[in-house]
Amino acid sequence: MLLDEDPATLIQHTIGNFNINPDKLAVTRINESLTALQQSRDLRMREAETALRKLSRNLKSLEANYDETVAAHDPARHAQEILELDAQKFRIAKAASDLEIESERLEGDLEMLKERLAELEAQGLEGDETVRREREADDATILRLKVYRSLGIDVEADDAGNYNKAIIRNSRKGDVHVVKIDPKFSRFFYANYFWQTMQG
Repeated sequence: MLLDEDPATLIQHTIGNFNINPDKLAVTRINESLTALQQSRDLRMREAETALRKLSRNLKSLEANYDETVAAHDPARHAQEILELDAQKFRIAKAASDLEIESERLEGDLEMLKERLAELEAQGLEGDETVRREREADDATILRLKVYRSLGIDVEADDAGNYNKAIIRNSRKGDVHVVKIDPKFSRFFYANYFWQTMQG
């Protein structure tokens, strides 16, 4: 034989040395996020279309009411009634104008949603690589912050987004320590310091 070991054994060792579970979990999370995004987008599009149809019906109703009001207008009636009808006509015209503006705005929103849908469909199931990386980085940061909070540690960021202050609460002693995080000290140093502060 050309190999010292059985090929089946070599293949089993090779498979065993690869751990694809984190990748599979990441793909699952991405697929779930894409599904949720698709559902949210579809819901917003349906809501926008429903609102547009409702506004169109209201506009037609107002136009019909306006036509009836104009048809029933009698120039021989008292001048005060004429003024009231003019005021009502103005209100109806203003409402119709407002509805038309709102209808145009909703149509613009619908076009934006359609363009966004086209972009997402063009990206495919994997999505944009930059967006995916940013989402994974945000997920990791949020997870770390939750772990810190569960231990009684609140981490605050400055205006630049750098986490440079930690507030450590010792529930047994009932005291609070505020620690300025200096990058010249290692993470190991701060991990030990935080732990000693919580246990002290």
